[in-house]
Amino acid sequence: MLSVNLNNPSEVRAIGFQALRDALGPVGAVRFMQQYEVGYGDYTKEKEEESDIGLDEIDALLRK
Repeated sequence: MLSVNLNNPSEVRAIGFQALRDALGPVGAVRFMQQYEVGYGDYTKEKEEESDIGLDEIDALLRK
């Protein structure tokens, strides 16, 4: 069995991802990791703040 320093997050991450690749293959490992992506921000607050923007304002923002 492989010896892993559990106090070293970088080592745990590398060994863990290698185990995922071995078990699921590269595509399966990435799909698994995508399920656990950490989000950020406050979606509800941002949605409410941006809901007042009209099409003309969106067009102007895109043209910048």
